[in-house]
Amino acid sequence: MTVPLSTWLQTQHSDMRQMLGNIAGACKVISNAVARAALSGAQGDAGSGNIQGEEQKKLDIISNDIMLNWAGACGHFSAMASEELDTIVQCNPQGRYLLVFDPLDGSSNVDVNISVGSIFSILRAPEQTPTEADFLQTGRQQIAAGYALYGSSTMLVITTGTGVHGFTLDREIGEFVLTHPELTIPNDTREFAINASNSRFWEAPVARYIDECVAGKSGPRGENFNMRWVASMVAEVHRILIRGGVFLYPKDSAKPNGKLRLLYEANPMAMIVEQAGGASSTGQQLTLDVQPSQLHQRVPVMLGSKNEVARLIRYHE
Repeated sequence: MTVPLSTWLQTQHSDMRQMLGNIAGACKVISNAVARAALSGAQGDAGSGNIQGEEQKKLDIISNDIMLNWAGACGHFSAMASEELDTIVQCNPQGRYLLVFDPLDGSSNVDVNISVGSIFSILRAPEQTPTEADFLQTGRQQIAAGYALYGSSTMLVITTGTGVHGFTLDREIGEFVLTHPELTIPNDTREFAINASNSRFWEAPVARYIDECVAGKSGPRGENFNMRWVASMVAEVHRILIRGGVFLYPKDSAKPNGKLRLLYEANPMAMIVEQAGGASSTGQQLTLDVQPSQLHQRVPVMLGSKNEVARLIRYHE
């Protein structure tokens, strides 16, 4: 029997039901905006940049507004922070939670019709009016995290700290339904994802790991590996959840602090991966143990099948 998201949410407390329900609603609207981008004129650059100096796409701004409006309407968030905004947005002063999100991860893929997604993280709010400092919580303090994948089908993947569950949007009824309960990542894999065009900048531990994988059966690993790269973190992590693998966006000489944002991307994905039996590390420490110092802080990311991440950690040590 197919279980609708609304039914599954009955297992959560009332605040969580409403927060996740509104976030799911936002993801439905964003999914439709992405699907109709070529028809509505929403493809291409917006002519503006975010605080990281990255060119914004029209859909970045559209998706950001949709998430702010839908999430804000539930009344449980006292403030929100978005990858696309310089500072936090104050919401309901009585709210008990904070929302952190990347409204459209991989938006550069929209114009070529490759999978993109949204990422979110829920934290507890202070009793007083939140400041930026209140968002600087470690990944261990997240109470829920998830992402939406806008691909051949639209999926919503959620963890509230007790496993990972995947829901697929049934467009005929307009509802997410549970299709992938209790997602788990195998401990071993023969698949890795990395942007190989950056190889000239890699540090020795990462170069060693990739060289050993590429060497195949004749190399020290004695196994053939496959390489994948989609340039959308949501798509990369989803593939790992479905069939295993390891995803790397490490620090290098060109990006000494890494590229991915700790609060908006690395922490929520690390929570999901750990809840599914995988692991996530910066190379120096587990991602969820990193103490944030800035709202838009970047970190190196290596996540996926536990034994491969453990190997990468050993190489860094």
